Amino acid sequence: MPFQEKSAWVMSIALLAGGTFYIKSVAAATAALGSLAPPNMPSLLTYTVILIVIAIVGHIVIAAFAPEDANEATDEREKRANERAGHWSGYVLGLGVLLALGLYLFTYDGNVMFYVLFGSLMLSQLVEYALQILLLRTSIF
Repeated sequence: MPFQEKSAWVMSIALLAGGTFYIKSVAAATAALGSLAPPNMPSLLTYTVILIVIAIVGHIVIAAFAPEDANEATDEREKRANERAGHWSGYVLGLGVLLALGLYLFTYDGNVMFYVLFGSLMLSQLVEYALQILLLRTSIF
């Protein structure tokens, strides 16, 4: 398994763990308020710390088990997989932005717009990592 694929797995796990925490914290705050809770800095900072810690620790672990892979240059196949994955994840992000802007036009609720934009950013990154893994495993080009 190439280092790029291992890295994509680590980042997927980090995004899922951080996203799960953030969704739960927003859901709890929303339940307590009785309406959609506004974004708050402590939850965002905790999300960011979770993401950073899992990414750093995960990359240290995968580099420690295969240091020769970690120092290896990206080959042509991996470059193409990264380009394709980034291309398709850009569509997911663009669609999320359009959805958020459209929702804002009808609801004038900045909180909804923030959460849709933030969610589409997370989803687009997850799609990128999932496609990297898929393309590197199947060699579909």
